[in-house]
Amino acid sequence: MSDTKGERRITPVILSGGAGTRLWPLSRRLQPKQMLTLGGERTMLQLTAARVADRTLFEAPVIVAGADQAEAVADQLRAGGTAPGMLILEPAARNTAAAVALAALAAEADDLLLVMPSDHLIGDPARFVDAVRTAVPLAGQDWLVTFGVRPDRPETGYGYIRRGEALGPGLFRAMRFVEKPDLATAETFLADGGYDWNAGIFLFRAGAFLEALATHASDIAAQVGAAMDRATREEGVVSPDATAFEAVRAQSIDRAVMEHADRIAVVPVDMQWSDVGSWQALFDASPKDGDSNALSGEVVALDSRGCLIRSDGPLVVAVGIEDLAVIATGDAVLIVPRDRAQRVQDAVALLAKRGDPRV
Repeated sequence: MSDTKGERRITPVILSGGAGTRLWPLSRRLQPKQMLTLGGERTMLQLTAARVADRTLFEAPVIVAGADQAEAVADQLRAGGTAPGMLILEPAARNTAAAVALAALAAEADDLLLVMPSDHLIGDPARFVDAVRTAVPLAGQDWLVTFGVRPDRPETGYGYIRRGEALGPGLFRAMRFVEKPDLATAETFLADGGYDWNAGIFLFRAGAFLEALATHASDIAAQVGAAMDRATREEGVVSPDATAFEAVRAQSIDRAVMEHADRIAVVPVDMQWSDVGSWQALFDASPKDGDSNALSGEVVALDSRGCLIRSDGPLVVAVGIEDLAVIATGDAVLIVPRDRAQRVQDAVALLAKRGDPRV
């Protein structure tokens, strides 16, 4: 579509189906990470929608969310002043390849889709929008464009993208995608200078993505297509057929398409990005006091350094501790060394196995 100046507008696709188990006990199945206020006064979902609020460049967003989160998503967007163009409700969680396919099938083939997770922080949204503008010409030529973040440390919690030859100013062919590396490999990537963090943000023509999906993951394309063929549609809400969608194989968009297709490009951008994928990541993205502590809520910290302490419930008093994450809610308390914050998801899995309702 075009605005009054004849410029091509972009349809944002916000993926809001994640659970964020590594941020337990704040993030839970019925209150996932994107519904939390981790980056200021607005929730992660509201912040994501606000980045694409310029209607001269962006259409109203399409939201893909779990069916059990429909009411919460609608309430969040309404409170944030965003009217979605469409809400697509997944009957089951089937990872990002299927979620993006739902949005692409609901769009016109020539629509440019900007696919974004709903639960990331971007400290410099203006640079993000500039990077999107840079990517538009390639996306219009049927390249599948991803956005990379310049690494500033040897991070082991993110995937990486290897840059290839330049395709234009600020544009590169993506040579390969690398899963989360060990520390030694991450240090090698940082020293090399040709690797970017994989932010999980994409821009492409809807038809180009569906063609690539049909080529490299034909079963996902066919089954999601069947679910959309039998979908119900009412007042901007699309509900794919549950039986067909539950049969879809769960796979990420990277594994299903981006690692295999030929015309893949990457736009590196320094936009103060974090996926807030763990308590360590939130600590890194948070302002600190004079003792390098990130404190939130009713918290008192004495002789303590390098800690993330947050209370959404009781008073928390910390004395003489270092490099810990202490998270308190009304019904649970988490204490974990910051450098072992990725293990929280293992604890959540154990609680779920025991049938604990607090996950």
